[in-house]
Amino acid sequence: MTVPVLRRPLASGLPWVSGLRAHAERPALVTARSTTTYADLADRVESLASRLAGPRRLVLVEGGATPDTVVAYLAALGAGHVVLLAASGAGGAAPRLQADYDPDIVLGAEGSVEVLREQSAHDLHPDLALLLSTSGSTGSAKLVRLSWANLAANAEQIAGYLDIREDDCAAMTLPLTYCYGLSVLNTHLAAGASVLLTDLSVVDECFWDLFREAGATTFPAVPHTFELLERSGFAQRDLPRLRYVTQAGGRMSAERVSRWAATGRERGWDLYVMYGQCEATARMAWLPPHLALEHPGAVGLPVPGASIDIEEGEIVYRGPNVMLGYAERPADLALGRTTTELRTGDLGRITDGGLLQVVGRRARFVKVLGHRVDLDALEERLRGEGHDVRCAGRDGLVVVVVGDCGPPVDVVRRAALRACGVPRDALRALVVDEHLVLGSGKPDYPAMLRLADDAPAENADASTGGEAGVARLYATLLHRRHVADDASFVSLGGDSLSYVEVSIRLEELLGRLPAGWHVMPVAELETLRRDGASPTGAPAAPAGRWRSMESGIWLRSLAIILIVGTHAGLFSLQGTANALLVIAGYQLVRFQLGVSGRAARVARITRAAARIAVPALAVIVPAHVLGGYYETRNLFLANWVFGEERLGQPWRFWFIEALVLGLVLTACLNAWRRGHRLEQRYPFAFPLTLTLLAFVLLRLPLLPLPVPRMHGSALVVLHLFLLGWTLARVSTPRQRRWMTVVAVVLIGTFSFNPARDGLTLAFVLVLLWLPVTRVPAVLVPAAKVLASASLFIYVIHWQALEVLWGRPVPAFVASMALGLAYWWVWTRVVEPVTAARLARRRDARGRHGDQMSRKTSMVAPRALRRSARSS
Repeated sequence: MTVPVLRRPLASGLPWVSGLRAHAERPALVTARSTTTYADLADRVESLASRLAGPRRLVLVEGGATPDTVVAYLAALGAGHVVLLAASGAGGAAPRLQADYDPDIVLGAEGSVEVLREQSAHDLHPDLALLLSTSGSTGSAKLVRLSWANLAANAEQIAGYLDIREDDCAAMTLPLTYCYGLSVLNTHLAAGASVLLTDLSVVDECFWDLFREAGATTFPAVPHTFELLERSGFAQRDLPRLRYVTQAGGRMSAERVSRWAATGRERGWDLYVMYGQCEATARMAWLPPHLALEHPGAVGLPVPGASIDIEEGEIVYRGPNVMLGYAERPADLALGRTTTELRTGDLGRITDGGLLQVVGRRARFVKVLGHRVDLDALEERLRGEGHDVRCAGRDGLVVVVVGDCGPPVDVVRRAALRACGVPRDALRALVVDEHLVLGSGKPDYPAMLRLADDAPAENADASTGGEAGVARLYATLLHRRHVADDASFVSLGGDSLSYVEVSIRLEELLGRLPAGWHVMPVAELETLRRDGASPTGAPAAPAGRWRSMESGIWLRSLAIILIVGTHAGLFSLQGTANALLVIAGYQLVRFQLGVSGRAARVARITRAAARIAVPALAVIVPAHVLGGYYETRNLFLANWVFGEERLGQPWRFWFIEALVLGLVLTACLNAWRRGHRLEQRYPFAFPLTLTLLAFVLLRLPLLPLPVPRMHGSALVVLHLFLLGWTLARVSTPRQRRWMTVVAVVLIGTFSFNPARDGLTLAFVLVLLWLPVTRVPAVLVPAAKVLASASLFIYVIHWQALEVLWGRPVPAFVASMALGLAYWWVWTRVVEPVTAARLARRRDARGRHGDQMSRKTSMVAPRALRRSARSS
């Protein structure tokens, strides 16, 4: 889709081009031989720009790590031309791109100027500013078209979260023709900082001598750079001015991120893990350094002003730095914007803490004899076992091993076969002296395949695999006909009502329940199942008298027992209904907010509200119509609006009303575009602010309310639901400590009844500090059933109490039994029948749609002919 062109100023909007003189005599470019001040750089740029003055043209800038390249790049932009930046020298892309795109001017890496024509041979779109090769093309005719606005926006985004200062100096360890390296140059010149230009490698001692002499404070790195740093003893180097290191250019293993983040913390510098693509100018997401140790598998939050969604497993990015589109031929340079979003080709997921994780590439999956293999996952697993490998695939697999370190190649081959489960004839293991990498430092997978083509096939050991079971489990418990490999519990519509049974059954299948299981793809869980299988293929059963269980499960079980026992008069332990409301808000984040995209979230939250309201109304309506219980307002769950300020039957369902109100409010916030963006950008601060506002404005008697002010009023207890939302977003020890204080204040002052508020607080602090606990294995089945049935027990136990009031033990037993029976009927009969009917209805609509599509395809040509005649 082509969108309207937005006219924007040219280089005047790029501070690293137009604002050089603002930094006067500060150093701008540093080399081993000289230092160029901003004033000197401005003089050189203005001089060359005057030579390039004239009609707008296509300028090829041959890039190298020299001040001449920087001057040529800035001058061409300053003169308003379109810059085609390409690497020079042997193996560089410049010769190929010059032949493909026929530039009007060529600026050589050593300062040469070749004006081939005074008028451009091309139709250049006014928004077009820069052309770069994509990270994987390296000389292919396919280029990324970037606008002036793209460049300005991404530089501002990056400078904002990196806090680049005037006294910073970035050591350029990456080519300027690579979008990552170019972004370092742009952002540092825009901030008045300096850039160290060098061709030296990080394994060269001279590089670090120059680094110290220049007073460098940062350098960019790709995963391959960190491998080189490990070999060169970087962790022991004395670099007193080093402030931070950035990492992008490919996914780095969580183990390596943890190790380097810990090294940085020990040595006094920060590690910024980032995620980007050339198609997004450079950066799309960043991980705050303080989260790197706790979330080493994440790449963080969207850069300011942008958003990231997961659509069918793929990461989709939207922001002001998304490219205009691709160019594959000179005629494409006349195009305006042809895309408004970037479908990255990366597979990802959003963690419970709102952080983005990249889990693989769509193109990094291969099928071998019908067996689907994730090359990224295979590579990461083998490296986690201590094997220094790269994995590439086409019709089979290739494992490339560094020959001078690590175990013999046969050992690695057997490990790879065990990991991916392909036939041994479909896997080859090769030995190389050094890993094959591109100029950007990324793995050169095509070169590995070419190497494999030239190598003889090798034998391998047989591998074992197991029959899939996770997909069948999900299909059965979530009432799904088909479960794809990349589906997760959350994406299949799992919620707090179904997660109890699924989590228990999944643990029985896997032998252990991994953290974040609810957002893990089925394929990944299936891999864990195979890894934990016994030689016979049966899953390893949990051993011992104790089992690990999510605290939310047994807390729900205990809470419903205490609620019913208190209402029956068996004992008096109040406060657990308030705790259940906090737990409900906590589960909201894990399931309803575990998907991305406003529409998906709103639909998921609305369904959750319906799954709570409908079973409740299925009890309330018959009780009112047939037995005369409750009031008309209860039929709409609106007693909190129209009720009286005195206790009685109508207030029995205050908990259901509060829960539904919390979900409806959350749905509205996510339907509101700005609310959705705020939640995405500030996943912890946003719900915390809502919690405090609800407490001050609705809970405290500071302002009059238009509804009854009762302890059970949905508005008065709304802050408890929001508190649970906030607790689920806690991601650091500091946030956990702060939320402990907040919980003590908000809950400890609720009723000023120490016993009641203390019990609520105890439940909440267990949820906050001990999300997973060990419980006696013998209690697991009962906890599972009670937690799953807690909603149904709550809504129907009042009817049993009406009959057996004054007889505590029979009332308690009857209430629990009636609630369990109601749960069984609803989940084993009502829901499956309803799901089957909906599936048949969808199938019928699908068949009808296919028939209409065939009719439309026949009618459309006639309509088009009529339209053409009328025109």
